Amino acid sequence: MSVKSEAASAPFAGPFALATLSAPDGPPFPALVTPDAQVADLQDAFGDAHLSVRGLLDDWSTAEARLAALAGESGGAHARWKPLADFRVHAPVEPRQVFQSGANYRQHVIDLHVAHRDPSDERPDEERRAEAAEIMDRRAAEDLPYVFIGLPSAITGPYDDVVLPAWSEKPDWELELAAVIGRPAHRVSVAEALQHVAGYTIANDLTDRATVFRRDMPQIGTDWLRSKNAPGFTPLGPWIVPAASIADPGDLRLLLRLNGETMQDESTKDMIFDVARMVSYASQAARLLPGDLVLTGSPAGNGMHWGRLLRDGDVMEGSITGLGGQRTRCVAETTR
Repeated sequence: MSVKSEAASAPFAGPFALATLSAPDGPPFPALVTPDAQVADLQDAFGDAHLSVRGLLDDWSTAEARLAALAGESGGAHARWKPLADFRVHAPVEPRQVFQSGANYRQHVIDLHVAHRDPSDERPDEERRAEAAEIMDRRAAEDLPYVFIGLPSAITGPYDDVVLPAWSEKPDWELELAAVIGRPAHRVSVAEALQHVAGYTIANDLTDRATVFRRDMPQIGTDWLRSKNAPGFTPLGPWIVPAASIADPGDLRLLLRLNGETMQDESTKDMIFDVARMVSYASQAARLLPGDLVLTGSPAGNGMHWGRLLRDGDVMEGSITGLGGQRTRCVAETTR
């Protein structure tokens, strides 16, 4: 269940954003939100009782122009405009597919490379940092992002409580920029990739560090199903901001605070593979569909870096330039 909007306003770039909202005890509906925190029900405005945000993205080339025209009417006396504070905010879209990325921020990878040294490796940190930088330069030159699949069922709203499963020993945060697909993409070039992105939103890709690697079968490698896909492990939103309103997705500030203390504060400039390269790479193997998410990795400052993992009562506040912010509280799973 999504909770009532925490925000008195809706700060984001551009004249409008997309959201999925509901009145108290009412069904979710697609909404247009303006920066002055006014809301229009798009099922009503478009005359389609079954319309969803994903339905809008299915025909994004047409819908975007209609949405811009509707946003231009805000501030008037029309009865369709209501205050955002009257509604609950859900995850902005229900994707069919979620593509996630690991090891895509330079400083983050360097930190991990130093932190996870082999006990027998007595080289100084600076030498290991240089080694990590060389590895990343090689990856970038060979155009090999690390992409894997997440589950839509892990998605929750931007103000929902996050339940920490009883089995999760080391739950961690990972604030990420997420691209939202607006046109099907299959085997698209880097130059074409951003033409298939409808907009951007915020994702917090929670990870249980204790289950990332299989202890029983270390030769198998990573176990992303268990470590990343518990219900509610991907707080998403609050808004989808159209790509046209984000001048440069390669120059956005990601900021995550835990109980008011800054933990992550980095620019997307630190990404090894930018949004276009991530979308293009994922499309070489899969067919990306409207509403799908491409998460682009998390910067330095995770809990493992600080030696402080998530626990009951923690409050995470994440924001990205031009995309607004989310606020989620951690709640320990109760067992019977």
